[in-house]
Amino acid sequence: MALTGRTVSWWVRLRRPCPVAAPRGPPVWLPTGLEACQRFYSSRDKEKIDMSAYPVESIRNFSIIAHVDHGKSTLADRLLEITGTIAKTDRNKQVLDKLQVERERGITVKAQSASLFYNYKGVNYLLNLIDTPGHVDFSYEVSRSLSACQGVLLVVDANEGIQAQTVANFYLAFEAQLAIIPVINKIDLKNADPERVEKQIEKLFDIPVSECIRISAKQGTNIEKVLEKVIEKIPPPQFNTTDPLKALVFDSTFDHYRGVIANIAIFGGEIEKGHKIVSAHTNKRYEVNEVGILTPNEQPTHKLYAGQVGYLIAGMKEVTEAQIGDTLFMYKQPVEPLPGFKSAKPMVFAGMYPVDQTEYNNLKSALERLTLNDSSVTVHRDSSLALGAGWRLGFLGLLHMEVFNQRLEQEYNTSVILTAPTVPYKAVLSSAKLIKEYRNSEITIINPAQFPDKHSVSEYLEPTVLGTIVTPQEYIGKIIVLCQDRRAIQKEMLYIDEHRVMLKYLFPLNEIVVDFYDALKSLSSGYASFDYEDAGYQAADLIKMDILINGNPIEELATIIHNDKAYATGKFLCERLKDTIPRQLFEIAIQAAIGKKIIARETLKAYRKNVVAKCYGGDITRRMKLLKRQAEGKRLMRKIGNVEVPRDAFIRVLKRQPEK
Repeated sequence: MALTGRTVSWWVRLRRPCPVAAPRGPPVWLPTGLEACQRFYSSRDKEKIDMSAYPVESIRNFSIIAHVDHGKSTLADRLLEITGTIAKTDRNKQVLDKLQVERERGITVKAQSASLFYNYKGVNYLLNLIDTPGHVDFSYEVSRSLSACQGVLLVVDANEGIQAQTVANFYLAFEAQLAIIPVINKIDLKNADPERVEKQIEKLFDIPVSECIRISAKQGTNIEKVLEKVIEKIPPPQFNTTDPLKALVFDSTFDHYRGVIANIAIFGGEIEKGHKIVSAHTNKRYEVNEVGILTPNEQPTHKLYAGQVGYLIAGMKEVTEAQIGDTLFMYKQPVEPLPGFKSAKPMVFAGMYPVDQTEYNNLKSALERLTLNDSSVTVHRDSSLALGAGWRLGFLGLLHMEVFNQRLEQEYNTSVILTAPTVPYKAVLSSAKLIKEYRNSEITIINPAQFPDKHSVSEYLEPTVLGTIVTPQEYIGKIIVLCQDRRAIQKEMLYIDEHRVMLKYLFPLNEIVVDFYDALKSLSSGYASFDYEDAGYQAADLIKMDILINGNPIEELATIIHNDKAYATGKFLCERLKDTIPRQLFEIAIQAAIGKKIIARETLKAYRKNVVAKCYGGDITRRMKLLKRQAEGKRLMRKIGNVEVPRDAFIRVLKRQPEK
C-alpha cells in the first residue's frame, strides 16, 4: 500500500509516533519516519487473509448462550485455543471479556465475536463464534447476536442444572429457528450430576439425551466433540456471493482516530477496500477504508464474502452514522433493507446529571459514544431545578444501569449524579384541558415530577412482568411468601425433576426492579434464579410520595408507589436516609409526604457541645442562659445551612435489604 501525502499530513497533524519506531531512543516522527511507515503498511497488507478460500458451504455462524456463570466465556477460551486462534497459556481466562467492568464483576455484559479456522475431515472451515451475556438485563445483546447466526450452543451447568435464563435463552433461539446443540459443562465438579441435567433438558426442551455433549471447559474435556457437532449440525448460511451486497450492522464501537468500527454480517455479495457503499438508514455514501475479521483482535482481509462475519471501517466520523440494525449496500445497487432489530423496551428509568454543569458537553459526547456501543439505552433530554440540565435514561434493569454508569466513569472519565430508578407508568386522563395539552388521553410517566393530579385522571396503570423462578424445592415456602409480599399473582408451578421447581408469577415491575433479585438469592442461599419478560399494563392505585429534608423536597428521591405500601415505604426511606446523611451542627428533619400530608418522620440530631460543662453548681439562670444561647445559634444555622445528600445515597436508600 502506498502512503499518500494525505496520510502523511494526518500522521503529522496528530503528532503520533510512526507505528514502527526504533526499539531504543526517541520515536521517529514524520516525515523522517515515512519509509518505516511504508514498510509497516506493506507488511500488514502481506498478512491479510484470503477469505475466498472459505465458500459459503464451509462457514458456520453460531453463538454461545447460557445462564450467568455456567461457563460460556471459559468454553469460548478453549475453542479459541483448540483452533489455534490464540496461544495456549494459563493466562487465557475470559479472553473475549475485554471491558474493565467485565473483568471486575466477573460477568459478560457485551457480546463479542471471533473467527476460528478449523480443519475437519480434510476440509477447512470458518467458524464465526459470538460469546453472549447471561444476565437478564443484557438479553438484548443475545437477541441481536442471534440474528447473525444459524445455530447456538446452549450451555448448562452440570451442578446447578437448568436455570431461569437458560429457559429464556432457549426460547429466543427456538423462535429464531436456529439449530440448538445442548452442552453440559463442569462435569469435573465433585457434585456434578449430568444425568439429572440431561433429563431436565429432555423434559423442558424436548431434546433427546443422545444429543447432549458432556464437557469440562476448564479442563478442556470433549471440546473437540463440540466443534465436530457445530460443523455437522449447524447449517451453513443460505447466501450467495453473486447477489448484490447486503450487509447488516449488528454492533459498533467508536475509535477516536478511525471513527466508527462497524461489526457486520454479510447477507449477500462481497465487500473490499475501495468499494463505495451507502447506508440505508442515513442515505450517506462512504468509501471502505478497511475490512477484516476478529480473531478476536482485528485482522485485516482483502475481502469479505457472503455468509461471513467481520468488521468494516468506512470513515464514519459521527456516532449517529452507524445505527445498529442498519443495512449497507453498494452505491447505485440499492437493495431491500433488512428488517433490523426490534428496539429494546426500557424497564427502568433514571435521571443522569453532570456533577458540574460545565462538564455537560463532555458528558453529552461520552453518552453518544457509549450508546453507540450499547444501543439498548434510550436517552431523552431532561432538567432539574436542583441538578440543572441532564438526561432521563431508560435501561433494561438495575444491573444494566449500574454497569452503564461504571463504563462512563472508567472509559470516559466522567462523574455523574444518578437519581432513584423508576419504572414507566401510564395515566388515563379525564381532564379535557390535559388531553388537549398532551394531544392524547393516555400518557406515559417516566419522571415522578410529571405525575398528574388524581382529580384529572380516571385511572393509573402500572407495568407488569411475567417472572420465572427456578429453585430447589426446599425453598418454595419462603419464595412464595416473598412473591406475595411483592403483590405477585401465581400463574404456574411445574416440577422440573424431583428436586427443582419452576414458578411463574405476574409481578408489578416496580416491586422487583430494585432489590427483588438480591432478596431471592438471600432466601435461597444463592440457588434460585430469576428471569422476566414484559406482560403489559394493569390498573393500580398509585400515588406520588415526596421526601422532604428540613421542609425542602428532594426531587431526586420522589417516587411513585402503590397506596397500600405508602406508609411502610415512607417510614423505611426516612430511616435509611437518617443512616445515610451525615450529621450536621443543626437538627435535620427527614419527612415523607403525600401531597401536604406528612406520613413519616425521622429526626437527625445535631452535633451538640456540652456548654454547661464549666458550670459547677451556682445559679440555675446561668445554665439556662447558656442553653438558650446555644439553641438560638442552632436555629440560625438551620435557617442558613444546606444539607447535601451524598451522590451514592439514591440507590442505597432504596434497597430494602440492609447492608451487612
